[in-house]
Amino acid sequence: MARILAIDYGQKRVGLAVTDPLQMIATRLTTVPTHEIWAFLKDYFAKEAVEKVIVGYPIQMNNQPSQAVKYINPFLRKFQKDYPEMCLEQVDERFTSKMAFQTMIDAGLKKKDRQNKETIDGVSATIILQSYLEQKNYIR
Repeated sequence: MARILAIDYGQKRVGLAVTDPLQMIATRLTTVPTHEIWAFLKDYFAKEAVEKVIVGYPIQMNNQPSQAVKYINPFLRKFQKDYPEMCLEQVDERFTSKMAFQTMIDAGLKKKDRQNKETIDGVSATIILQSYLEQKNYIR
């Protein structure tokens, strides 16, 4: 089996998380500056077998896309153009940043560490991926 990669795409940073090859556990991979995402993906896909990419898609409480889609939609179009064979899914990312922050508090991270936006983005990607895995396993 190949891995599933989750992307929490932002204007400044991209949080990334990945499953193990058996697609059972989501783990924070890294956070990269947005302008470096294409080089990172090219390198990562060359080294690792990835079956599917999950991208957090910002939806508001009224189920309408948020303003952030104007940054994410061009990324999604370019991804599909560059990697047409890769399965790409969008998943609702509502509350993932808040959940990531609470997870860091629960884990006992110091206030200084919780203010690190790179950590929040990486944890958010992990939450997006873990939620996807839980939903996928529930449906089976």
